[in-house]
Amino acid sequence: MRDENETRILEVLRKVEGFAGIDAADIDIQRMGGLTNLVYRVEVAGRSVVVRIPGQGTEDYIDRKVEIHNTRVAHEAGVAPAVLWADSASGVMVNECIEDIVTMTPDLFQSRARAPARAGVALRQLHNAPSTFQFRFELFAMIDEYLDVLSQKETNLPDGYHTVVAEAQPIKQLLSDKPGELVPSHCDPLCENFLDDGDRMWIVDFEYSGMNDALWDLGDLSVEAGLTASQDVEMLSAYFGAPPTAAQMGRMVIYKAMCDLLWTLWGLIQHADGNPAEDFWAYSVGRFERCKALMTSPEFADHLSAVRG
Repeated sequence: MRDENETRILEVLRKVEGFAGIDAADIDIQRMGGLTNLVYRVEVAGRSVVVRIPGQGTEDYIDRKVEIHNTRVAHEAGVAPAVLWADSASGVMVNECIEDIVTMTPDLFQSRARAPARAGVALRQLHNAPSTFQFRFELFAMIDEYLDVLSQKETNLPDGYHTVVAEAQPIKQLLSDKPGELVPSHCDPLCENFLDDGDRMWIVDFEYSGMNDALWDLGDLSVEAGLTASQDVEMLSAYFGAPPTAAQMGRMVIYKAMCDLLWTLWGLIQHADGNPAEDFWAYSVGRFERCKALMTSPEFADHLSAVRG
């Protein structure tokens, strides 16, 4: 298969050890998914690799040097494919391709038996990585940063966004008063960032990764996968090795709301940048409405109380 980026892919692959002499006849290119980047699976010299070319505008809010470092640490932890070559200036990266896996989706998290549990185990393995991640994922600082990025672009916020941010300030104080353990975290656990073979899962795409409260990844994945209450318990039980306490469950639910608050802004940045991958205005409004619904539910106050403990 030929692609308009074939020349650039060839230039990149020639920098990978063992591929210096390849030409167009030696490679087969397959475009893969990706909301903001160009991602390709490439068959070359009897091997399969993944070439990632960053999307336009991502340099405004992603530190590629940090991403590359954290991806290598995740590989050391045994949950991410090896980095074969990477350039921190451009953000282009070449990874080993994991064979015989399924890229997860919300539907697959519902239909593949014990998928939430395998994800919980994989996240625990990541959080127990042998080295720390670069960057500290600061939720409310990132909200301010994204708002600043948006202030320089032509776009609007969903009605009431600033009001909900103000209403989240007590949550910010609670999380400050009751800090969680900071661990190497993915921080953007879309379903599609989990690769499953039925026995274990791998995790990919560490663009937003950093040291973070462990329960963020679990809460965010629960939102992305649309997990049911029983699946939340399944995932958390596999993660902790025991049924979750009320405080652990409460902390995860808080982050379910907060991740929607943050990713609303991320979606608006994609909308402002004209990203054609999907309707990012609808994406952002949907996430914001879900955040408001959760924060105003009677159960949410109970979860806050459990965390205050």
